[in-house]
Amino acid sequence: MSASPDEPLFHTRVEDAWVDYNGHMNDAEYARVFSLAVEALMDRIGLDEAGRAEHGYTIYTLETHLCYRQQAHRGEGLSVTLTLLDSDAKRLHVLFKLNNVDGDVLATSEQMLMGIDVASGRPAPFPAPVAAELTTLPAAGDAWPSAAGRRIGIRRG
Repeated sequence: MSASPDEPLFHTRVEDAWVDYNGHMNDAEYARVFSLAVEALMDRIGLDEAGRAEHGYTIYTLETHLCYRQQAHRGEGLSVTLTLLDSDAKRLHVLFKLNNVDGDVLATSEQMLMGIDVASGRPAPFPAPVAAELTTLPAAGDAWPSAAGRRIGIRRG
């Protein structure tokens, strides 16, 4: 049974050092929060420090598309949710949503993640126990989130 896409994967708070001269969280810090969410995902699927050592396996980020929706402010509580958009033997296509305590979406990060054999440094299929955990992640199914699959560009007309 998969988890709910509304169930937070990661919680944090806007640190003082993350706030810029505009008085809200610096754009680079949104990327930091999503990077920490990838680590939380790795922990969730059995690729924490012990799992990485046991399997000789890790995950790399291949591509990310970060969209800023609203500002986050000093001390504000944040949570990140995950929706699995697609996967194969070695890759995960995911959408992370960064929310404030009121549930407002502050940012999204669509990412392509690749499973890597540490010894070879090359892509490799997920170890069986990790692959089993992937089936429990909240999946988009037919309800593809509107924030996913966006293309960057200037709309004309």
